[in-house]
Amino acid sequence: MEYLYLVLELCGGLGAFLIGMNMMSDSMSRLAHGRLKSMLNKTANNRIAGVGIGAAVTMIIQSSSATTVMVVGLVNAGIMTLFQATAVIMGANIGTTITAWIASLGSLDVSAFLLVLAVVGVFMTMFSKSEKVKVIGNVLAGLGLIFVGLGVMSNSMDPELHPEIMDVIRNALSVVKNPFLLLLIGIVATGIVQSSSAVTSIVVVLATSNVLIGGTGDGVYYVIIGSNIGTCVTAILSSIGAMPNARRAAVIHLLFNCMGAILFTVFLLCWQPFGTSFSETVLDKIFPPIGGKTNYQFQIAFFHTLFNVTCTCIFLPFAKGFVKLANLLVREKKEEAAAAPGILGDLDERLLRQPSVALGHLYQEIGKMITYSMGTLTEAFEAFQKKDTSVKEDVQDRNTKLSEANRAAVEYLVRLSASSLVMEDEKTISNMHYVLNDIVRIGELADNVTKYTDHYQNDKLIFSSEFLNMTQEMFDKIKKLYTASLAAFSERDFSELKDVDAIEDEIDNYRRALVNRHIKRLNEGLCQPQSASVFINLVGNLERAADHLTYIAHSIE
Repeated sequence: MEYLYLVLELCGGLGAFLIGMNMMSDSMSRLAHGRLKSMLNKTANNRIAGVGIGAAVTMIIQSSSATTVMVVGLVNAGIMTLFQATAVIMGANIGTTITAWIASLGSLDVSAFLLVLAVVGVFMTMFSKSEKVKVIGNVLAGLGLIFVGLGVMSNSMDPELHPEIMDVIRNALSVVKNPFLLLLIGIVATGIVQSSSAVTSIVVVLATSNVLIGGTGDGVYYVIIGSNIGTCVTAILSSIGAMPNARRAAVIHLLFNCMGAILFTVFLLCWQPFGTSFSETVLDKIFPPIGGKTNYQFQIAFFHTLFNVTCTCIFLPFAKGFVKLANLLVREKKEEAAAAPGILGDLDERLLRQPSVALGHLYQEIGKMITYSMGTLTEAFEAFQKKDTSVKEDVQDRNTKLSEANRAAVEYLVRLSASSLVMEDEKTISNMHYVLNDIVRIGELADNVTKYTDHYQNDKLIFSSEFLNMTQEMFDKIKKLYTASLAAFSERDFSELKDVDAIEDEIDNYRRALVNRHIKRLNEGLCQPQSASVFINLVGNLERAADHLTYIAHSIE
């Protein structure tokens, strides 16, 4: 029965630790949502910058698996190239080592004071009215819960409280000496829980109680190496069914970690016992024994960092080689190559793990929809000028695609709304629903213009060159308005709004002048009466299109 209590206590502590990690990760992501988005947008072809971005993002979200899955999603969406993804993935492996260091702190006396952070964070969340303070409170509460979990796990493994059980566990774990079996334990354990952070934390907690897998030699290091391979399972599973480049990104992650594991396994096998000799010459000087007890937990954290930093330094110069190898291993199928692209890129579900990144991607894709709807209106208007009725079917097809894109974007927005968002993102999502409606309405107005072209052709209406020139001038102003509105929307540039409003006023005044002039020409008998409805409706629809472009620009407010 005592064994059951110990297992339950260990599981409870691990649960508190993981909840704390998730709470801190989610809150830090919300706190840095703008920076997170801008960092990933800066994934240029600079390898070192990519590594730094990958490490920084992983330190924020506390999970290399989550970062890699997000990278797979960005590659799948066409936002990131495979070369950029390779550097970011390598950086993510470095960033994830922070978890082992946090877990190691649980063995220090100061950890008791860090538990207070949970209470402080809860009070900040409960009593503050500021959203930012609430988020900071959740970060502190999550950090406090991490140390609560570490404390519970450490207590469950305290040799003084459970001497007999700990002797049994110590003897059982020290029996496993085979390096390849230890590697397999690390791979399987991480593959099951899909978190190298959780496996590393358990190993560190065991080390805090002087319980080392594989004994006091290098055994525990093989488990750490194996956990780096096991963490690839998450990315590989997430890439199933994705585009070839997304699958290649997951393969690059696997190749990098496997090659690093092979390199360090050979190194450890050649230098035996690495742990003992390295500890005595280097690590014991950096982390001196306390009360005669070796700080195995810090040595494990140090090795984890050393492993990932060394592998990155060795393999980063060969990033293009990883890309070529992944291209050889993952071939593009004919049906994938022949697939016709839609208006929207792939609204990848993987990005929903980081709502701010997903929202930024969708924002860019909606910009494409604006351009597409304006292209539809332009095609319809130019056809009117030429009395060309043949484009009607094409305009309808384009509107069908717009409707499909609108439906997909709305569904994605609904899923995003269910995520943990900051107030700014919630407002953006609300505004996007209106923007999507404006985009569809522009397409519908283009369809109306094709109907006026039918009347123009079928009823043999006659419009003077003066009228056609004036409507062309009006449409040129609309194209100018579109350029300013798209700039305001895409760049969230408030300085463009002044130009948007000025151009929109010009278009309104121009429409009134055109209608008054047409009525005057009708009264003078210079125009056909049957052309009046087409004329007034055409310029009216063009003005309404300008209104919708203006609404899109002002959605950033």
